Amino acid sequence: MRGELRSVWSETWRDIWLPVIENEGVPSDIFCELFRELAPALKSKLSVEELADIIDSPQQSMDAFENISNIDVGGEQEIVAFFETAYDVLNDLGGKQLSNQFFDLLTKFLDKFSLRYDLRRPFILCPTLPGVFSSLMGNLRVVANRDSHMSSLMNEFEDAIRDLRHGRTDGRIKTCMSKQFMLLEALCSKSPDVNGKTLGSMCDELNGWPHATVKESLKKLYGFASDFPGIRHGGNSTGKIRDVDMRDLVAMSVMLAGFTPYLSNELCIETMYGGSQIE
Repeated sequence: MRGELRSVWSETWRDIWLPVIENEGVPSDIFCELFRELAPALKSKLSVEELADIIDSPQQSMDAFENISNIDVGGEQEIVAFFETAYDVLNDLGGKQLSNQFFDLLTKFLDKFSLRYDLRRPFILCPTLPGVFSSLMGNLRVVANRDSHMSSLMNEFEDAIRDLRHGRTDGRIKTCMSKQFMLLEALCSKSPDVNGKTLGSMCDELNGWPHATVKESLKKLYGFASDFPGIRHGGNSTGKIRDVDMRDLVAMSVMLAGFTPYLSNELCIETMYGGSQIE
C-alpha cells in the first residue's frame, strides 16, 4: 500500500545503503551481516545452505542485497524489524558515527516518500495516525475488491471524490456522502449477523460495539443522510440549517471511514497499525 517501506524498497539502495558504505573504514563484510538480518523478510525463504553461501562472501552478499526488489520483500512488519535490527548491526560494525548517519538517512527517506512512520530514538519506527488511516482505506479497498458489487460502489465513491475537481458544488458533495453511505451499507450487509436492509437497522444487529453510544452515533449520522434533502432521499428542509460544503465532506468522510472496523470482520485490524494490508 501507499506509505509502506516495502513499496519503495528498491529506492533504499541509492538513498540509504550506498551513502552508508561510502564511509571510510566501513567493514568489507557489512552486507554479510545485513543480508543475514534481511533474509527473514524476503518472500522466498532461503535454505540454510543458500544463505550461508551468500553471507560467506562480502561481494556476493553485496550483490544479492543490491538486487533485491520491491517484489522480493515480504511483509511490512518484517521489513520494519529488519531496519531496527540493521541499526544495531551498523552500530556494532561502525560505532555511533555510522549508526547516527543511518538514522539521519532513514529519516530523510521517510520524509521523501511520505511514508507512514516517525523514527524515534534510539531507533524505533512508529506508525503515524495518517499512516493508520491510510492502511484502513487500503484494507477497505482490498475487501471491496473481493465482491463485484462492493467494488463497483467503492469505484463510484472514489469517482465522486475525483469529480470535486470540476467544482465543489452542493450537489457533488451530497453525491460523495451518498456514495459513502452506500458503500458502508454494502460492507455491513456482508456480516453473517445482519438481516436488515438499511445501515440503521443493521447497526442494531451487530455485536462489536464497545458502547451503545458509539452505535447510536453512526445511526444518527445515517439519520442525517436520510433526512437532509438530496443525500439519500428528497427529504424536507425542516431540520436543514445550511447547505453542505467541504467542511462537511471532510468531517463526514473521516467519521464514516472510522466506523468501518465495526461493520466488517474482514478488515485486518492489527495490520492497520503494524503495516501491510490484507491480500
